Amino acid sequence: MPHAQTTLEMATTGPGLYEFTDSAQAFVTDAGPTDLGLLTVFVRHTSCALLIQENADPDVQTDLQTFFRRLVPAADDPSMNWIRHRAEGTDDMPAHIRSALTATTLSIPVARSRLTLGTWQGLYLYEHRTRPHQRQLILHLSR
Repeated sequence: MPHAQTTLEMATTGPGLYEFTDSAQAFVTDAGPTDLGLLTVFVRHTSCALLIQENADPDVQTDLQTFFRRLVPAADDPSMNWIRHRAEGTDDMPAHIRSALTATTLSIPVARSRLTLGTWQGLYLYEHRTRPHQRQLILHLSR
């Protein structure tokens, strides 16, 4: 079979990075032998994002989240008084902005049924909203 696809459901509990490297690798493995291929991951939401980021030192995640909070504070911050979209709370429009600055799709080469990530790289859903959400990621393997 040249292609395989699945939907990965991820529950989030608030802002942060949620690693799904093992789930993505399990999908590639379960899809059968893949000499060479490409895994595409797409998140079906506009207030979270996808990242390939270091998975060894948790300080990297902490610093990244601090940077984005400083770059795009909540809508109730005085510097954000220009924001009009507030229907879903003070975290909503800032989440859309953070998502626009990151990515909703990732492409990872596959060789010999393995993701070809670097030593310290992991795949992450980056949740930008403050309340829990159920997120859907589409994983598509082309070979």
